[in-house]
Amino acid sequence: MSSVVDWLRTSTPGLLVLCGIAIAVLLFVIIKIKLEPFIALLIVGLGLALAAGLPVSQIVGTAIKSGDSILETGFGGILGHIAVIIGLGTVLGAILERSGGAQALTARLLGVFGERGAPIAMGLLGLIFGIPVFFDIGIFVLAPLVYVAARQGGKSLVLYAMPMLAGLSMTHAFLPPHPGPVALGGLLEVNLGWLILMGFVCGIPGFIAAGLLWGSYIGKRVIVEVPEDFVNDADAGTTGTGAGSGTDEQGGPHVSGGTAVTTARPRVTTPPSVGTIGAIIAVPLILILGATFGTILLDEGRLLQVLTFFGTPAVALLIAVLIAFYVLGIRRGSTVQELSTLTGESLRPVGMLLLVVGAGAFFGKVISATGIGTALADTMSAAGLPIIVLAYIISCALRIAQGSATVAIVTTGGIVGPLVAAQDYSQVAVALIAMSIAAGSIILSHVNDGGFWIIAKFFNMTVKQTLQTWTVLETVLSVVSFAVAGVLFAIIA
Repeated sequence: MSSVVDWLRTSTPGLLVLCGIAIAVLLFVIIKIKLEPFIALLIVGLGLALAAGLPVSQIVGTAIKSGDSILETGFGGILGHIAVIIGLGTVLGAILERSGGAQALTARLLGVFGERGAPIAMGLLGLIFGIPVFFDIGIFVLAPLVYVAARQGGKSLVLYAMPMLAGLSMTHAFLPPHPGPVALGGLLEVNLGWLILMGFVCGIPGFIAAGLLWGSYIGKRVIVEVPEDFVNDADAGTTGTGAGSGTDEQGGPHVSGGTAVTTARPRVTTPPSVGTIGAIIAVPLILILGATFGTILLDEGRLLQVLTFFGTPAVALLIAVLIAFYVLGIRRGSTVQELSTLTGESLRPVGMLLLVVGAGAFFGKVISATGIGTALADTMSAAGLPIIVLAYIISCALRIAQGSATVAIVTTGGIVGPLVAAQDYSQVAVALIAMSIAAGSIILSHVNDGGFWIIAKFFNMTVKQTLQTWTVLETVLSVVSFAVAGVLFAIIA
C-alpha cells in the first residue's frame, strides 16, 4: 500500500493520475450531487493536498499563523487582484443599464444600418453594451429591443437575436472587466491591457463568424415568431418570460424553476446620447491600454508614472464609475442616496462569483504545490503538445462536462498557470493562452448551462431550436477565436 501511495505522490504518471481523480471527483460533486462549485472546489482542493502528502502546516498553516498557507495565499492572491475590478465593473454596468443607454444605442444603430441591416445593428448593440454589462443583464435589457426589431422586420426572431447574443457572449468571455478574463489576468499574471487588446483581436473574428455569418444563415432556417405578450411587454418597458433570471456562479445567466415572472424596468423617456455612453465605456479601456503601451514605449519618468497610476484597472474603472455617477446620475436628477442604493443592489450577486474564483485559485495553488504542474509540463513536452492547445482542450472538457464557464476558467488557469510561469513567455503570448482558455470555456453550451435555458425562454425557442442556434453559435465563437489565438501564438511564441 505504501508503495502505491509513494508512486502517486512522487512519479509523473502517479501525479497525473492523482490530478485526474481530483478533477473527476470535482465534476461528480458539481454535476451529480449538485454541490455549489465554491464548496466543491474547496473540498477537492483540500483532499488533493492531503492525498499528495503536503504538510498540514503548508496547507492551512498553524493555529497561530496561517497567512503563508496555501489556503490563504490561494484565495487572497487572486481576490486581491480581481475583487475591486469586478465590483467596479459591475457598478459601471448597472448605471449604464439603468440610464437607458441601450435605447440610445439601438436607435442610433438602426438609423445607420436601416431595416435590412437590423441584424448587424443588433450584433453591434450586444458588442458595445456587453463591454460593461454582465451577460444576463445584457439579455434582460436588450431582449425587448430585439423583439421590436424582429416585429418591424417581419422575419424570424432568431435572425435578430443571434448577432446580439454573439456580441454579449464575446465580450463576456474575452474582455475585462468581466469575471473570466479578470480571473485569468490574476491566475496567469498577465497585464489586463494585453487581455483587452488580444480579447478584441481574437474575439472580433469569432463574433463575425458566429453572430453575423452563422446568425444570418440559421436565422433564415429556424423560424421563430415574436409572441404578442413579448412585444407588449417590450413596448411597456418590461420583459415577461417563462423563467426567472439571476446570476449564477459564472456571473452569467441562470434560470431557476419554471415560474413565470414579469420584471419591470423604469421607462427612460430621455436616454443619454450615444456619444456619452460610448465615451464612458471607452474611458477605462483607453486608460488601461495607455498604461500598457506606455510601459513599452516610454522611459521611466513622471509621464509613465501618471499613465501607470490612471491606467491601473481599479483606478481606471473608478474614474469611469465617478463620471457615470455624475453624467448619468446626478446631472440627470438622481440623488447620491439613489446611486448608493443602485450600487448595493448591483453588487449583491458578486459575492458567490468571487468565492468560486477564490476557491478555484486555491485549487490551482494546490496543483502547483504538489508538483502536478511540473508533471503535466513534462508530459506535454514529451507529447509535443503546445501549451495553448492543452489549455484549450482542458477548458473545453471542463465546460462541456459541468456547464460553468467560471469553473472551467479558474480550474484550467490553476492547472496551466505553473506551466506558463515555467516558460519565458512574453505578456502577449500569455494573453493569447488566456484567450484560448476563455474560448474553451464557452464551447458547446447545452442543457447543463444556465445560459442555455434563459436564451430558450427569452427568445421563445424549443430545446431543439436552441441547440440548433445558440449551441452552434457558442461553438463557432469558441473555435474561431481559438484558431486566431493559436495562429498568433505560433507566430509570436
